[in-house]
Amino acid sequence: MTAPTDPRSLIPRADQPLPTGDEKTRSVQAMFDVIAPRYDLVNRIMTFRMDVGWRRRTVSSLGLPPGSVVVDLACGTGDLSRDIAARGLLPIGVDLSFGMLAAAPVPFARVQGDGSKLPFPDSSVDGVTCGFALRNFSDLNATFAELARIVRPGGRIALLDVSTPPNPLLKFGHGIYFGQVVPRIGAALSDGAAYRYLPRSVAYLPEPAEMLASLQDQGFTNLRRRLLTSGISQLITATCGLPE
Repeated sequence: MTAPTDPRSLIPRADQPLPTGDEKTRSVQAMFDVIAPRYDLVNRIMTFRMDVGWRRRTVSSLGLPPGSVVVDLACGTGDLSRDIAARGLLPIGVDLSFGMLAAAPVPFARVQGDGSKLPFPDSSVDGVTCGFALRNFSDLNATFAELARIVRPGGRIALLDVSTPPNPLLKFGHGIYFGQVVPRIGAALSDGAAYRYLPRSVAYLPEPAEMLASLQDQGFTNLRRRLLTSGISQLITATCGLPE
């Protein structure tokens, strides 16, 4: 009988290239399974709780009426889903990592799934949120296509992720903090290998113009990108294209 694979062995080391394709999917799943128990705590500490305000702004930017159904893609332990529910909306979480779903402190509707193959019918939801996960999808264009498929015409998406400050001085300081301090915080409180990988994974994130063009190609309109907290995070919002 073959012994189960230690998920930590699937997290790329600093001297290994970033994985792609199915290998990336396995690595991402394993990494978040490993860090799930203390994921929320590390987020609060390394962002000085700024992530709380970013998530609330993300939900607010949807502009959807109470009762709207919102898929929280890469929902993790449910931070965004709880904010969605607090606004009178109906969240359904989706995450690749079962460990993250199982670590949710409060029960909510959630399902294990891949962003490129979402388990929802066409035009069946009113909106989608995604918090700090765009760089984790193996095929971001396929994920955007899935969002266009499941969101009804006139529905909204709000995608929150990291960014690089445009100010050179802030960019320098942010690079040191994100590349050197964050891994140390992660190693002290959770898993060192995972939090050394996370800053490197930003390399997966396409340039803003490329992401906006990809969403536009999928039929999204009213595209808007806003920088938050001097540009250390970004919020992209769009409307699912209305039929002609």
